[in-house]
Amino acid sequence: MKKNTSHNETSPIYIFSGGRGLPANSIMQSILAQFPDNKIPVQIIPDVLDEERLAECLNEVLITGGIIVHTMVDRRMRERLIKLCNENGIREFDLMGNLFDYLESLLKRDPVNEPGLFRKMNKEYFDRIDSIEYTISADDGLNPKSIHDADIVLTGISRTGKTPTSMYLAMLGWKVANVPLVNGTEPPEDLFRVEPKRVFGLDISTHRLLTHRKKRLSDFGVSNGTSYIEPREIRRELDYALSVFRRGGFTVIKVTNKPIESVANEIIDVFYRSFDERSRKTRD
Repeated sequence: MKKNTSHNETSPIYIFSGGRGLPANSIMQSILAQFPDNKIPVQIIPDVLDEERLAECLNEVLITGGIIVHTMVDRRMRERLIKLCNENGIREFDLMGNLFDYLESLLKRDPVNEPGLFRKMNKEYFDRIDSIEYTISADDGLNPKSIHDADIVLTGISRTGKTPTSMYLAMLGWKVANVPLVNGTEPPEDLFRVEPKRVFGLDISTHRLLTHRKKRLSDFGVSNGTSYIEPREIRRELDYALSVFRRGGFTVIKVTNKPIESVANEIIDVFYRSFDERSRKTRD
């Protein structure tokens, strides 16, 4: 294998970690922000837990001429990484080793050397972060194939509160996808492949939806005279949505004059009754 040890502005910085590598990535991005318009790509290499994976990942670094920034809490793996980097002419920057050694000497005890321990100790917090990230990525029909990874799927026509309800649920730790329905357009097939008990159709009165839509248009400075706020057309859209809900066997949630918190709690209550998973999530 040909080695490329010359680093330049387009050579990657690799973050090696025994966990997910997110803390080191945050540090790296903070440093790079001080060099605006830099062209250096950063790639996280997570779960470097054995020598086989270490050797495999080092090959990529050798080919690209990249450097390594690492946060290896396992002393044996950290020392092995540093040794292999020295042998192969790879520049490496240890973000943890010196501090680990100092604390070990100060506290006169060995570290537990368990990658990902902080995340495990703060699992609920990171679960919520994961849920928020997923929900944003699956908002308004984005990434339709990822719908199968959702705890809850919301569907309905425009301005029925899908996005704000999704984000509220995500803050509570639920992964939520939302799928918009448009009269005359066939819903994505994946919507009907999800367990129906996980799918909730949002229904609203014609009058209330008309009010929401008029405000929406006003916010954009758009005048009247569009089918988007024509009552008969809205009624047709709502009837179409109800036909989709019936077709999929989805739970219908009435959202008229209900705050987002109430709608979300109703969804959670129905979900728990359907799956008897009270111990899996909290509403705190």
